[in-house]
Amino acid sequence: MAHMRSIWKGDLSFGLVNVPVKVYSATESHDRKAYQVDSKDGTRIRYRRVREGTDTEVEFGDIANAYEATNGETVVLTKDDLGSMPVQKSPEIAILEFVPREQVDPIYFDKPYYLEPSSKSPKAYVLLARALEETDRLAIANFTLRNRTRLAALRVVDGVMTLQTLLWPDEVRAPDFAFLSEDVQIHDQELAMASSLIDTMARDFEPSEYSDTYQLELNKLIDAKSEGAEAFPETDAADDEDDDSEVADLLAALRASVKDRDGGASASAPAPAKKAAPRKAAAKAPAKTAAKKAPAKKSPAKKAPAKKAAS
Repeated sequence: MAHMRSIWKGDLSFGLVNVPVKVYSATESHDRKAYQVDSKDGTRIRYRRVREGTDTEVEFGDIANAYEATNGETVVLTKDDLGSMPVQKSPEIAILEFVPREQVDPIYFDKPYYLEPSSKSPKAYVLLARALEETDRLAIANFTLRNRTRLAALRVVDGVMTLQTLLWPDEVRAPDFAFLSEDVQIHDQELAMASSLIDTMARDFEPSEYSDTYQLELNKLIDAKSEGAEAFPETDAADDEDDDSEVADLLAALRASVKDRDGGASASAPAPAKKAAPRKAAAKAPAKTAAKKAPAKKSPAKKAPAKKAAS
């Protein structure tokens, strides 16, 4: 890890056992760096911290935070004030409990950090990591980083204990959408065909097979403009068909999707391959296939992704 710089050092506490660790950010941005300029001539834009209503610049070290108290009064807190809080003085990552992986939904996941043993012997670190893997549970811990108390899930990734900070419950919004109160009618054939489409697209997750299309196109655009060329020449595109007509028959759209995925040769959806087959006959075969896989569909929908993401 010579190229990585630790951002924090402390003790991972597990009962009466303390494991000294160094904390590293587990991610880094691959975005192309940019700075703001005047679009007219490319002159760089600069920002200054000035007193309101004046042109007097204020040094960063002299800037404090103002908060509104419960009585409406404005309270100014300096860095020293914030540093006096008891929670700021604890260099400990305290394991609170161990919970089943699937109970922590990925919506709570925030930022991941790697933990490296910082003692002369890594035995205690390795022991805790292996025990964590054996139990197949997540350790829930809290600690203070950059002036904020964090809740985190501790898990093992490729032999390294990884601390995944979690959002606090009040930071996750409850969905409030009108359609949730509507009585949406889903036909058995539609559900069976949708399940068949999922089956044709099912595979193991390989992150290396995906790439950031935006960054690739951005690099192409930057290089093309620097050479005075056109990055994306316009081509004559066919007129889009009426979207309403395409989605008017949901079952037909799903059937066409399955056929497009397997080329009409899959045994799981043989009927859609026959264009002349009546609609009822075409829907029967996928429905039987989906029925065979019914047990897999009974498991809660959000538990599987949570387990996958936390592995």
